[in-house]
Amino acid sequence: MKKYVNTPNGKPLIPTIKWGQALCLGALALVMSGCSMTPPKTFNFQADVPENFTVTGTANYKPAPGETCIAPTGEAFTTGSLFFKPEQPKTAHQVEFKVPLTDDDHGCSMVLRGLKLMIEGQWGKRELDMSLASAGFSVSDEPSALPPATSTPQTQIFNGQCQWLFRTVGPKRFIRKILKCRALDAKGEIQKRMIGGRLHRDQLADSTVKSVLSVAKEEEPAVGDNWVKFPTGWKRCMGKGLDDRYGFCRGNTTDFKPFKMPDGRDCTVYPNCTE
Repeated sequence: MKKYVNTPNGKPLIPTIKWGQALCLGALALVMSGCSMTPPKTFNFQADVPENFTVTGTANYKPAPGETCIAPTGEAFTTGSLFFKPEQPKTAHQVEFKVPLTDDDHGCSMVLRGLKLMIEGQWGKRELDMSLASAGFSVSDEPSALPPATSTPQTQIFNGQCQWLFRTVGPKRFIRKILKCRALDAKGEIQKRMIGGRLHRDQLADSTVKSVLSVAKEEEPAVGDNWVKFPTGWKRCMGKGLDDRYGFCRGNTTDFKPFKMPDGRDCTVYPNCTE
């Protein structure tokens, strides 16, 4: 889990360090000075992810009310960030990290304003056979309608579903995939909005925020008017000819062209390759 604090021009304000190292160094300094240290309050983020998926997070901070944060250059800065990258293999597992609600390491007091998530899915064997989708949580200072957080840990669950969208690229029409992730409502129905939502600051300390991700069983075309579905699978429309990279169907659902699977096979129907 690595830490960054950014200035307005986007350059790191301090060298990258691990959060645990920062806490230990700070603790040592306080012990030497005869002071006691109170660790910042945190909440626990968890994500249940499918096989070959992982989640990284960026927690964004803003100056606390009445605070002015000044960089060594003398410029005021209004954004600080913590970056979380679980060091786990890309298999079916649960991603987990703790998110501090405050950041006081840089001469001013900052408070959490949001958590941005990057969902990475691997669809092929090569390192580049992957795609990213985003999710996010904002932190509200408005009081929650729920009772104030107690000593009993609370858990908020946000469900979402990801789907692979396929398309062809290049003159040889290789199959490539794009990841799309959307929120699920209480009935399990797909929503237009991305996964995540609003969190209330007065409910976060020592609580757990959890995202449960699933993957749709069926893939769909990334571009709707490029493919026609048959009982045997999807066929790629011919368009104006083999060299037409756009290849829109435009009413012609009888002429199709071959494409290549990621492993190089020449195919006429996706995903079964042959009819």
